[in-house]
Amino acid sequence: MACAGRVVKLIALGVLAALAGPALAADCGADKLGTSRTIKLPRDGALYGTQQHAALPLEKGEVVLTFDDGPEPSGTPAVLAALADQCVKATFFMIGEKLAASPELARRGVAEGHSAGLHSNTHPHLSELGAQQQLDDLRKNQAAYQAALGVAAPAYRFPYLEETPTMLAALKAARVGVMSIDLGINDWLPNDTTEVLMVRLAENLTKTGRGIVLMHDANGPTVKALPSLLRLLKDKGYKVVHLEWEK
Repeated sequence: MACAGRVVKLIALGVLAALAGPALAADCGADKLGTSRTIKLPRDGALYGTQQHAALPLEKGEVVLTFDDGPEPSGTPAVLAALADQCVKATFFMIGEKLAASPELARRGVAEGHSAGLHSNTHPHLSELGAQQQLDDLRKNQAAYQAALGVAAPAYRFPYLEETPTMLAALKAARVGVMSIDLGINDWLPNDTTEVLMVRLAENLTKTGRGIVLMHDANGPTVKALPSLLRLLKDKGYKVVHLEWEK
């Protein structure tokens, strides 16, 4: 019986390792960027990101890494691998239609310790939609998230950062937080190089000194550049802070 118990335990550990992917295998020594601390936010519908709202409680030199527009089979796995290699946790704001198409990829990210939120169902310009269309898009995004991850989403990032009164009221009523940004790297141009993205990140961090960083796991140049971007953060002494939300 004891032998059988050990076999069951080994099988369970193997399942966990498969779920966690590279994150369990990473060597998180002093040469890695790492995750310095975690901020756990209440589910109270608060609004963060200094481009539009209040600042997160971050110290100088602290950054929160966020990715929009996934899950994307052509990019998200490589992003997860780069983050795991540097023992870094991030937050992924996900599009409902992509969640429905690749729920296993969303689950993998969460299993590896990352957090997740909403990023609309179809990435529309919400201000061009009627109130009911906006609410329908939100409902579908919430349903796709619930179906993929088994819980209600704690946070939302507006597509194009274009907020509307209708959506802000609905998110507040649902106690879903709004996460804007403090800086980005303008990573949506298909011909961007790793060097260009590194310069943008360095310049924008020099201006802000801290904050929520916007990137895109559906963007090929970003995926390619991410290992270099993480090394840049390490070399310049930045600390990564991870966001989680209360249950």
